[in-house]
Amino acid sequence: MSLSRRNFIKGSSLAISASYLPNSGFTAVVPKTPTPVNLNIHKVLSCNIRVALPEDDAIGKGWAARKTACIKLIKVQKADLIGFQEVLKVQAEDLKKEMPAYGCFGFEGPEMDLNPETYNGIAKNLIMYAKNRYEMISAGCYWLSETPEIGGSKSWNTARARHVNWLRLADKNTGKQFRIMAVHLDHKDQEARNKQGQLIVKESNQYAPDFPQLLIGDFNVDSANPVYSIITNGGWRDTYRTIHGDSEPGATFHNFLGKAYSKSTQKNTGKIDFIFSKGNIKTTNAKIIDEMADGIYPSDHYFVSAEIAFV
Repeated sequence: MSLSRRNFIKGSSLAISASYLPNSGFTAVVPKTPTPVNLNIHKVLSCNIRVALPEDDAIGKGWAARKTACIKLIKVQKADLIGFQEVLKVQAEDLKKEMPAYGCFGFEGPEMDLNPETYNGIAKNLIMYAKNRYEMISAGCYWLSETPEIGGSKSWNTARARHVNWLRLADKNTGKQFRIMAVHLDHKDQEARNKQGQLIVKESNQYAPDFPQLLIGDFNVDSANPVYSIITNGGWRDTYRTIHGDSEPGATFHNFLGKAYSKSTQKNTGKIDFIFSKGNIKTTNAKIIDEMADGIYPSDHYFVSAEIAFV
């Protein structure tokens, strides 16, 4: 026999009421309280993705073989801010296509490369930022040379031209402004690295001491090298050491070998990829991302991350 609408509603009401009676035999379904999101925590990545090289293609480790795994590993980190190194045009295009939620700065122009298709060209230090979280206030680039305003300029016997890309961003939640810089220092000459580090310190010191700044990059040296002291004596703090202390965590360059790298060579370069902070920034977490994606190392470097808060 069919139920009348009135009896159906009445019966439904009794069933709902019974679910809250202690001896009813029903179990109340209580919605889970969502985990609060700390809007003042910002996750930062440094990613040396290895330039797209024909010789890597020949051994199955080129960008075409790695890009899906590389972008997958980056995406899973759910970073707010990413500083890249060794980005050529094809890689910049792939990153922008696959990560449309991020704003992107630092690849385009000026076009001064004599040989832009190979490692001899200038691989740019891209910066990406979550567009739903930040507003770009200003941006720029300077070159690590005696003429920093001249694109592609070289000094101090550097092997190739090196530069710093920077962004000034505003947190849309708080209005707090800060600056993020991406860099890749020279890989051959110690004097060049020293001078490049000194120029970074000098340029960053034009801001008030409490103004929040982040410096992200591949410094091509570990913490035992004089360049590290130039940076830290210049007011920058190593986010990883802030959390984990001063012991050397091991190499972040691994030549696509992962943990086997340290056993394959007598050279122990240590951690050469860093996220430094300056000004009113507190580090809450830091990590070396030594994972693979789909059984593939996304680069010949491990990526590194930090979680920071503006104070």
